[in-house]
Amino acid sequence: MTYETILFSIEAGIARLTLNRPDRLNSFNDQMHGEVRGALEEVQASTSVRVLLLTGAGRGFCAGQDLGDRAVAPGGAPVDLGASIERNYKPLVLGLRALELPVVCAVNGVAAGAGANLALACDIVIAARSASFIQAFSKIGLMPDSGGTYFLPRLVGDARALGLSLLGDKLPAEQAAAWGLIWQCVEDDQLKGVTDKLLAQLAEGPTRGYAAIKKALQASASSTLAAQLDLERDMQRSLGYSDDYREGVEAFTAKRSPKFTGR
Repeated sequence: MTYETILFSIEAGIARLTLNRPDRLNSFNDQMHGEVRGALEEVQASTSVRVLLLTGAGRGFCAGQDLGDRAVAPGGAPVDLGASIERNYKPLVLGLRALELPVVCAVNGVAAGAGANLALACDIVIAARSASFIQAFSKIGLMPDSGGTYFLPRLVGDARALGLSLLGDKLPAEQAAAWGLIWQCVEDDQLKGVTDKLLAQLAEGPTRGYAAIKKALQASASSTLAAQLDLERDMQRSLGYSDDYREGVEAFTAKRSPKFTGR
């Protein structure tokens, strides 16, 4: 597939997806949505990809929806914003969450609106110190979407979720990390190096185990303790038959580093 609004590559088990509309702060239009879906389909179909990186080109990560692409219909008539969510953002967020491999997001600048919540849909978020997260929806009379009302209270609690959503204030990356909204805040000039090191670690790790961790933690939000214990039992049983578990035990016994294959 040929891409015009994103950059996409696969090398050494690492898929890199870069939103590439820097002149529009990587805001989404229909074309970008289609190309991101295509890239995620490539990741799903690949037998070699073991970790995905999502980031943005230029001075920002993603400013959310390109309002010039859907602000109003011809003649100023109202538009069906719900249709855009159903067609584009819902499958995007669900697709990221469903990937059976780690998804790392490197936030290199502003992450606003749907762009902020797209980052929160990823598994590990690393942000440059100059980056920020803005639930900008209320500024134009809307409410958080793209999973924002799901992720925010779970990550930072109701009080902070309401404050961020109602006020639409900018949350600096350092504070986002302190609140537990993201994994880590690093100096701007360290973002690439820290991210690359993490990607290499995850690409060499036990991919099936990572997938099980994601699935179990996501299920816990709506599970009872008894049901979660059952899920842990069943998934652990399956992992116990994996090549990676066998390799992990052998490496531990031999006091050497494991060489996981993701199987």
